Amino acid sequence: MKTNTIQRAAYLLVMAAGLIAPGLHAQQPTGMQASFAGDVGTLSDKFSGLANVLDAKYDYRLGQGVRSTAEVLNLIVMENGLLAGVLTGAAPGARPAPVTDPVKMQDALKNSYANLKKAVEGLSDADLNAGVKMFGRDTTKRGAIQMALNDQHEHLGQLIAYSRVNSIVPPWSK
Repeated sequence: MKTNTIQRAAYLLVMAAGLIAPGLHAQQPTGMQASFAGDVGTLSDKFSGLANVLDAKYDYRLGQGVRSTAEVLNLIVMENGLLAGVLTGAAPGARPAPVTDPVKMQDALKNSYANLKKAVEGLSDADLNAGVKMFGRDTTKRGAIQMALNDQHEHLGQLIAYSRVNSIVPPWSK
């Protein structure tokens, strides 16, 4: 009993010093939510890095009928908003206007990934098994996350190829 009182007092002192926010310890995701949130963070870093080094190649496309760099990045922003809405139950908003300015693209990517990460981290284990529709298909929230993140990894490979074809090294490979 005395140990718990000492631990609680130490926690309150650290919190009062501003080293941790109130309730932060209780809000950290665990399990699949933490794994998915980690993947969202990795994708955010990599897409933001590629958006930055490919800033002069937003019009580049590998061939006719293939998405340009800017179209791929805009697709990612749109998918993040769609998935966050599916996970939170928010009504779908208007499709965002395409972004072609590299600085605005960085902001759009950052915001879309922050919103998606927040939605993922807010899910309980039961939420992960809740039924939803994604791209007109019946699935669970877990399935929707997996579907969207798998798709984003494919698009990440696409932009890595775009960078390599243009003799641009992805930032994490330097």
